[in-house]
Amino acid sequence: MRCMSCKHGEMKEALTTYFTRLNNCYVIIENVPCLKCNQCGEEFINTSVAEKIDDILDSIEKIASKIFILDYASAA
Repeated sequence: MRCMSCKHGEMKEALTTYFTRLNNCYVIIENVPCLKCNQCGEEFINTSVAEKIDDILDSIEKIASKIFILDYASAA
């Protein structure tokens, strides 16, 4: 698949780190599956992974403190 950003590179399967702020804490999810452009580095997270991230965020929202770091594979 061609990159939607630069239109030149190819999207390859890779892993990324997802970072967000949730209420008053920071959440870092490591090893998130994505497609990454070999030309410009643009990353794309598909819909099913994004939905799983939303589920993960919903479940930790109640227990999170200041910083929460987890691995996608063990949380998914």
